[in-house]
Amino acid sequence: MGPPIQISQNPDIRYLGRILGDVIRAYGGDKLFRQTEYIRSSSVDRHRGIAGAEAIDPGLDALGLDDTIAFVRGFMLFSMLANLAEDRQGVAAEPEATVAAALEKLRADGIDGDAVAALLDASLVAPVLTAHPTEVRRKSVLDHKNRIAELMRLRDNGAAETPEGDVVEEAIRRQVALLWQTRPLRTQKLFVADEIDNALTYLRDVFLPVVPKLYARWEKELGHRPASFLRVGSWIGGDRDGNPFVTAETLHMATSRNAAAVLGHYADAVHGLGAELSLSSTLAPVSEAVEALAEASGDNAPSRRDEPYRRALSGIYARLCATYAEIVGKAPPRPSALAGAPYATPGDFRRDLVVIANALSAGGGGQLEGIGALGRLIRAVEVFGFHLATLDMRQNSAVHERVLAELLRVSGVEGDYLALDEEARVALLRRELAVNRPLAAPWHRWSEETAGELAIVHAAAAIRARLGNQAILQWIISKAESLSDLLEVHVLAREAGLWSAEGTDDLMVVPLFETIADLDDAPAIMARYLALPEIAPHIAARGHQEVMIGYSDSNKDGGYLTSTWGLHQASAALTPVFEAADTAMQLFHGRGGAVGRGGGSAFAAIRAQPAGTVQGRIRITEQGEVIAAKYGTGDSAATNLEAMVSASLLASLEPEALSDADAARFAGAMDALSDSAFAAYRGLVYDTPAFRDFFRAMTPIAEIATLKIGSRPSSRTKSSAIEDLRAIPWVFSWAQARAMLPGWYGTGEGFAAFGDKALLADMAAGWPFFAALLGNMEMVLAKSDMGIAARYAELAAHIDGHDTIFTAIRDGWHRAHDGLLDITGQTRLLEKNPALEASIRLRLPYIEPLNLLQIELMKRHRAGETDPRIAEGIQLTINAIATALRNSG
Repeated sequence: MGPPIQISQNPDIRYLGRILGDVIRAYGGDKLFRQTEYIRSSSVDRHRGIAGAEAIDPGLDALGLDDTIAFVRGFMLFSMLANLAEDRQGVAAEPEATVAAALEKLRADGIDGDAVAALLDASLVAPVLTAHPTEVRRKSVLDHKNRIAELMRLRDNGAAETPEGDVVEEAIRRQVALLWQTRPLRTQKLFVADEIDNALTYLRDVFLPVVPKLYARWEKELGHRPASFLRVGSWIGGDRDGNPFVTAETLHMATSRNAAAVLGHYADAVHGLGAELSLSSTLAPVSEAVEALAEASGDNAPSRRDEPYRRALSGIYARLCATYAEIVGKAPPRPSALAGAPYATPGDFRRDLVVIANALSAGGGGQLEGIGALGRLIRAVEVFGFHLATLDMRQNSAVHERVLAELLRVSGVEGDYLALDEEARVALLRRELAVNRPLAAPWHRWSEETAGELAIVHAAAAIRARLGNQAILQWIISKAESLSDLLEVHVLAREAGLWSAEGTDDLMVVPLFETIADLDDAPAIMARYLALPEIAPHIAARGHQEVMIGYSDSNKDGGYLTSTWGLHQASAALTPVFEAADTAMQLFHGRGGAVGRGGGSAFAAIRAQPAGTVQGRIRITEQGEVIAAKYGTGDSAATNLEAMVSASLLASLEPEALSDADAARFAGAMDALSDSAFAAYRGLVYDTPAFRDFFRAMTPIAEIATLKIGSRPSSRTKSSAIEDLRAIPWVFSWAQARAMLPGWYGTGEGFAAFGDKALLADMAAGWPFFAALLGNMEMVLAKSDMGIAARYAELAAHIDGHDTIFTAIRDGWHRAHDGLLDITGQTRLLEKNPALEASIRLRLPYIEPLNLLQIELMKRHRAGETDPRIAEGIQLTINAIATALRNSG
């Protein structure tokens, strides 16, 4: 083993850390400051390997409950400020992850601009925000953090004062002081309405201004104006899978609030253009089209009689206000004094803006061409429409089955649909799809479940009619296992006209394949689906079909290595199926923040996709804490969106790096690795009788359930089985206990059982897929700590066989660790990634005391102590550890 590197800090961390220390001293007192500093310095010394540091009292036993809570808050805030500092310094940024760099690489590979333009014309790159409950921090805390980021940018630019006249240095101190005095924990459970509003903050304040600016830069780099291929999606308010609180009402709420935000943004932009475009008809020629807009506006103010652009924009503003009132159901914040007819579509609004843009560019040698604000507004309308973000609908296939069974029984079509085998179901559903007859009688009193689903279908139809089809495009089926699962949704969609036998703009039905077995079955299911004469014409009219693949449940089902390989193989196997159907494939990747749920570098993950599986079309979920990390500020959002786009360009157009011979060799090796890893993982997690009880005793899974971080239950059913536990608390719990088992277990057994170590080294050096797999696992291993995990394992001492189970976990970690170093030729983890190594080493001394406090508090809580400060302390440590680990859920 090589010597450990020094724990280094960037200047921002030192600066913000000093301010936080001053705030703790000022508000918490000298005693708390000295205790905190002693614990911090002794922990840092231990992690630096300073001689004798192991014998130093860590200082935790001296903390009373009040001191513990204050101490944990301090370490949590330091971790959050360190995250902010690292994001600003670009620790997580990848220099090659820009469109400019991608274009340069493609040119070097002989790919010309015409090929790039053709790809982008048919592309879709879309991050999709979800409400998965992994964000432990309150929005108020995140708001203060973002304000500090804004102030730090002013400081970078040499500004002494803010635009409001505050001294920048003092304003930063005030924000840190406010953070210290802001309650970090939610006292009330989040409702769906809260999740909608939280997402809207990012959509309105970040995506709306940032995306048009990115397009403006890409236009210069591409040398032409590309199609609007980068769009934004959301599940929040439409994801019903396991969440009974998502209803037709929340669907309306989400889309209405999004529409109000985007229309308000457009109105402000048009108002601003009216102030800017002061051109006089006595000094500049005016096109007939602009003159027509001016005359139709109803703006007859004498002061603007010679200002046709302002009059035209007054009319556009009036129409926007009327559109706002019609869609949102109330007057806009700043109503127009003029009367105007609502815009029927976003395209009509865009058309008026283009009239003005064309007129401006026609005269004066084009000097007014591309006025920034107008160009950005036109692009925003193309991307965001009147809906802001496309809202997906999602429900479990088992719910669809039950609802359809009731509809078929009551309508007299089939008495017991659930008793039919698969082929009988498919035959019945195909007969139904041949006609447009709805099944639901409006006068019948349906079960609560069926009534709720029918209400959702009708709400979706009303929203599409009001906001345009882009408002809701996909209906996703969780636990899709068969062809009938897809056809059932078509029949249900037919109830409100979301699908019809002759339709060409129907809702797209999207299967979500989640388990290892489902991923294996996906190609055969999709081959049958794409070939059905009832379905094929609809897909042909659309030009593409989406398939969603789930990272979280496949990992929980088969372990990290098998899941990752299974997703890769399923994607590759789907490609010829879609080619045979002459249909573009659009993969939707259901990734989480943690590696055990598909997390890690999106740039590396997209580039590692199998050849032919991207082709310019990809959607990726962005969940929980990842949303704040990636899109909390405009700068971080621009960096991460550009990484997605550049990776998609490269994955779609780069020449295949592997020869056919290497691809075959590497695939054979992965099959062998996967088989060994799968057997080891299933043997521990599912075949060890006491493992379920050990997991629940060792980790804070029960305590995590008390956090008020999401609207949905932590399990789909009341069962305590691992199979029925949602993937998020599964991964989150292991991260808190620093074992992080879902991100590596089984890989060590796979490495050890594979004889040709030189082949594995070749794969790591020459195959982006395997390099990404190892890179993500390496990060997890670096953040895990078997010494601390052993302390958590002591909480399970009452479980029979606990020693055997933890020994298997610890030995598996060492096999994974040693195997990875052997394959990559390193002497320590992250030796070849010094920036990430430094980042993680900086955090570890701050996480260890939090883990030790959490263990002690859990012991007291589980022993029956009822002091509310114990429960609060546990929740705070969960919050603080998650903040420090960053991608833990």
